[in-house]
Amino acid sequence: QVQLVESGGGLVQPGGSLRLSCAASGFTLHYYAIGWFRQAPGKEREGVSCISSSGGSTNYADSVKGRFTISRDNAKNTVYLQMNSLKPEDTAAYYCAAGLLFRSCVLSTADFGSWGQGTQVTVSS
Repeated sequence: QVQLVESGGGLVQPGGSLRLSCAASGFTLHYYAIGWFRQAPGKEREGVSCISSSGGSTNYADSVKGRFTISRDNAKNTVYLQMNSLKPEDTAAYYCAAGLLFRSCVLSTADFGSWGQGTQVTVSS
């Protein structure tokens, strides 16, 4: 069974950091591009970052550039999202997704067919 499981969310103060993990089971992650998306209450799901299957290409939303870093460890079948300098507007449920792409990834939900259940990130003092 193909499964993606996110972890690492929680409550953090503004300016703090969190590292999200996306672990895959039932398939080999290194063939897939991985995207991180987030959805706040009452808002549409938006792309945060994505990384190509090789890790050689990444993409970030303008709102997180310079603060978030996506990386992958194919040996561990896991992708990470390091989030620094967190802001209250980063509060959302964060989802990882896998897509079989033969080009650089873009922050579009249409590129990703397998999704995790999400992990909540709350940035508040």
